[in-house]
Amino acid sequence: MDGPMDCLVIGAGPAGLTAAIYLARFHLRTLIVDAGNSRAAMIPHTRNHAGFPGGISGSELLARMREQATEFGVEVRHGTIDRLQKEGELFVATGNGVEIAARSVLLATGVVNRCPPIDPDLHDAALARGLLRYCPICDGYEVTDRRVAVIGSGDHAVREALFLRMYTPDVTLVSPDGGHALSVEERAKLQEAGVSVVDGPCTPIRPDDDRILVTTPEGELAFDTAYPALGSVIRSELALMLGANATKDGCLVVDDHQRTSVSGLYAAGDVAKGLDQISHAMGEAGVAATAIRNDLAQAIPLWRTARS
Repeated sequence: MDGPMDCLVIGAGPAGLTAAIYLARFHLRTLIVDAGNSRAAMIPHTRNHAGFPGGISGSELLARMREQATEFGVEVRHGTIDRLQKEGELFVATGNGVEIAARSVLLATGVVNRCPPIDPDLHDAALARGLLRYCPICDGYEVTDRRVAVIGSGDHAVREALFLRMYTPDVTLVSPDGGHALSVEERAKLQEAGVSVVDGPCTPIRPDDDRILVTTPEGELAFDTAYPALGSVIRSELALMLGANATKDGCLVVDDHQRTSVSGLYAAGDVAKGLDQISHAMGEAGVAATAIRNDLAQAIPLWRTARS
């Protein structure tokens, strides 16, 4: 096993790459291990990220950030970390037949969206064409005055439908399974906002030219776009192995400097309790990287030696 890294970053999405740029520019020995499934890479076009008039695709943004990180000597290694443990003062990460030791670890592993009932082969095509969208904060503006479906039920779906109501008067909340699980108060809020409510099941969902079709007991309904409001799976299992504190849904609990409850373990981006926004993830990463540098400086000297 090679000598320990100063920091192992797990995940090369916006948070992981931002942190790596900071860490490398602190002259810290930094390695990123990435499984290659960042949610940001799925974004066909975002106009919500400052500094890119006209917008940019998620894959292009990540490519630019990766290029910037490698300019400062960061290695991005493709692979999956399956196990994270602590041995004395070091973390040991294993996966894909490799073992990596590090003085600190930043988890930037993100989340996985729960998909609606749609053929996997059609999912990415619908996403690329804007027929399927996952983040109304990111792209609700793009559906202004369009016909929109929200696929989901319960509190989360109700809040998403009401959020989208400020962009368009035509919002329909469709249950993915059977009848809606809505309280009297939730139904009243939806009615007041003019949101239509349709029971499920809503399968299959399929793109058709410039529409997304949702099959329901009321028949096949056509929309300009559909937003799944089915929640997500938090990729926090590596931290949980170490006993890190998390919310009931798996989001890691961090302090104001992105430290988890495990000394030397940090989290940034969607894996931590937050806003699920690229800009927010990048901000958290800058905070985390600076905390990592400052915490390491308390344990080991980080003085620059003279060049020979």
